[in-house]
Amino acid sequence: MKGFIKAVDDLPWIIKLILALPGLDSLCWGIYRIVKGLDKNDLVQIVVGIIWLLAGWAVLWIVDIITIIVYKRPTVFA
Repeated sequence: MKGFIKAVDDLPWIIKLILALPGLDSLCWGIYRIVKGLDKNDLVQIVVGIIWLLAGWAVLWIVDIITIIVYKRPTVFA
């Protein structure tokens, strides 16, 4: 799991932004949040990841695009 998290964290900024586009965001960043939550044993992070998988395509992708532009990483919430 740590390898996956490090690989995603080390992606170039523009690739992270592309993965935050509608449709890709819920799948890519939802799985990232779930894996990161499992790695840290953080139930809140896992729940946020599941919510992102279900609703990320509708509205939550906007949050990720803004945070990637400003902070160079998606919102993690934990």
